Amino acid sequence: MRLPHPSLVAMTALTVAAAILSACSGSPADPGDPGSPDSSGGDTTLVSVCPDTSTTVLPLRWTYRVVAEYPHDPSAFTQGLVIRNGELYEGTGLRGQSTLRQVALETGAVLRSTPLDSRFFGEGVTVLGDRVFQLTWQAHRGLVYNRTDFTPLEQFEYQGQGWGLTDDGEELIMSDGSSTLRFLDPVTFEVLRTVSVYDNTAGGNQRRIANLNELEYIDGEVYANVWQGAFVARICPDTGVVLGWIDFRGPLDRTECPGMDVLNGIAYDKEQDRLFVTGKRWCTLFEVELILQETEAGAPGDR
Repeated sequence: MRLPHPSLVAMTALTVAAAILSACSGSPADPGDPGSPDSSGGDTTLVSVCPDTSTTVLPLRWTYRVVAEYPHDPSAFTQGLVIRNGELYEGTGLRGQSTLRQVALETGAVLRSTPLDSRFFGEGVTVLGDRVFQLTWQAHRGLVYNRTDFTPLEQFEYQGQGWGLTDDGEELIMSDGSSTLRFLDPVTFEVLRTVSVYDNTAGGNQRRIANLNELEYIDGEVYANVWQGAFVARICPDTGVVLGWIDFRGPLDRTECPGMDVLNGIAYDKEQDRLFVTGKRWCTLFEVELILQETEAGAPGDR
């Protein structure tokens, strides 16, 4: 399955919404309800490109279908999820229960696991080269492990909270619960740049998107789970503009599992071109296919 890139499709929508211009920034908002779909489409292979900052892009809306279901540890308070070379890594949270683990995708069995110090609340995880990086929530501390055996290598410090973590192959990309993404040098951990994430509404406004949580870098975009919601933003990492919204309501959030919490895990298998999602204390890891929900563009909440 190819994951279609929304930006070029969104350019077509601009001819319909040519009169819409960016206005003042609004306060952080819940993505809301995107409403009922007008039409449905299938996968489309598009060139990955972020729009110029002078162009007002209305985000496209996507839904999904479940391709396959795999067991997931219902005790895992999932905070980070990543696949590298077919290997699934997961970071779990809660003080005294936080771990870094490698998981068998097909069975959900934990192949190996290392606990975090009890003072740490584990957060986002990514794998870059032969190292695994893991954030902690409020300790201002990141952890680095050897990928082969999870031997601790070093720690690094950052300001503010640690939420989600991914990488683009060269830089670490971090969220802190705000509308800001930070790009870090993976060796020195210096903040190289930041972007503020926002979307454009059909009413001509820009909304800053707060509560950015679990992250995944996919084909030139940053996918960001918005905490406590069922929406995932597809973000241009150059400008912070939201290119599309994925609505993960439906079968996923209706799954029954004791103690089940919110959606909070996104992983992309680049070699197999597969997308997976799960959540905190979910019993299932879902493989999903994205579907264009409407030919019209617009932010969630637009009618």
